[in-house]
Amino acid sequence: MDGSLLVWVLAALVLVGALTRKWWEPRLEARGVPVRRWPWRWWLSGYPGTALRIVTTWRRLTDLNGLAVSTRPNRRVIGRDLVVQGTALRPRPPRLLWPVPTKTGLRLRVLLHPGQTPAPYYQAARAMEHAWHVYGVRVTSPRRGQVLIHVTAVDPLTGEAPAALGPAQALLSADVGRNEDGEPWLIDLRRVPHWLITGATQSGKSSLLASLVLALAPQPVALVGIDCKGGMELGLFGGRLSALAIDRTQALGLLSGVVDEIQERMRVCRAAGKRSIWELPPYDRPVPLVVIVDELAELYLTDGSRESRDEAEQCGTLLLRVAQLGAALGVHLVISGQRVGSDIGPRVTALRAQLGGRVAHRAHDEASAEMTLGDVNPDAVVTAQNITEDEQGVAVIAMGGRWMRARSRLVTTADAAGIARTQPPVDPFLTQPDPVAFQKGGATA
Repeated sequence: MDGSLLVWVLAALVLVGALTRKWWEPRLEARGVPVRRWPWRWWLSGYPGTALRIVTTWRRLTDLNGLAVSTRPNRRVIGRDLVVQGTALRPRPPRLLWPVPTKTGLRLRVLLHPGQTPAPYYQAARAMEHAWHVYGVRVTSPRRGQVLIHVTAVDPLTGEAPAALGPAQALLSADVGRNEDGEPWLIDLRRVPHWLITGATQSGKSSLLASLVLALAPQPVALVGIDCKGGMELGLFGGRLSALAIDRTQALGLLSGVVDEIQERMRVCRAAGKRSIWELPPYDRPVPLVVIVDELAELYLTDGSRESRDEAEQCGTLLLRVAQLGAALGVHLVISGQRVGSDIGPRVTALRAQLGGRVAHRAHDEASAEMTLGDVNPDAVVTAQNITEDEQGVAVIAMGGRWMRARSRLVTTADAAGIARTQPPVDPFLTQPDPVAFQKGGATA
């Protein structure tokens, strides 16, 4: 479509949206119609104005950020050995296709000039946010010669946390909230087997763990917990947990049992000639096992005694073995902590490297966010630092080199009580039914 025609169409839509807000909405709201919650309100009144602002500022934006190029040579030769280079006086901006509206913003497709790369567009994302007066801009390049710009005009994470919904249908897939695109936030343990959750006190870590347990509770999945704060957080889920360790001695027994379980599942797969439990027939497949650790630092704190140091080192070694060997055998790790760095104990950095899924809530310092997101993207670290105390549950999620903001679902006391009444799978362990009790019995003997 011609550029001038596009501007006129968008201007007409802006006029229609203004008339809608001025005349129709007050009358409908007076009759009790929730107009502000209707999706068409954004498409009719919000989208045209944002799209018009983008289209009218596109040329100037590309000029200022070095995205426009000139088809004419921008250098000339003076004499025999002197070359003078300069900037073209009338650069041509890259072609911008029709802005497509989405639930919370719009999507732009840009056709690159020959010789251009997406790198300058990544760097210009913040400039686009300020020029277009939008909440966020993410740039991707799904195809050669094209750049896809995702514009978030309305922040879907503001206000109250999303209420609890039904559980996810896919096995080991948990719907725990929503992301900044307004879509469900899914933690898929089949796709990303191990997760790291960090954040300051009262930032939303426990809420996220509760949302995860709520989504996994109806599924045929065994949940075991390690909560060395006396079980104050994970103990709320009661009988749904197949095992719960509330101190480091019990945690050592539980992790030893999980490693024994991994070895037994290896033997089963080896005998069947399979490389993972997912290749086994359903009737021979062991129950998936999810190990949830609340506050990792409690496992590494010592009182200075040799016995305490030995226990902490053994726990670190066993956690690392679970992370390295468990993915193909249906054993998954979800680890939570305020800070996950080498300063809390041995082998923590090696463990962190095995946790592909990252969730960073509000952090008090840059180093804490850097430990979680620094190897993903520097911009993700900055975004995590900008989360305020009023945004409980809001976090930056990262996996596979991609990142975005999201907010976990609020789990009420009634929801927690419902989880506690849910029965766990029968005999999820192939070795001993309760590793914690088994360790207690072995220590007593």
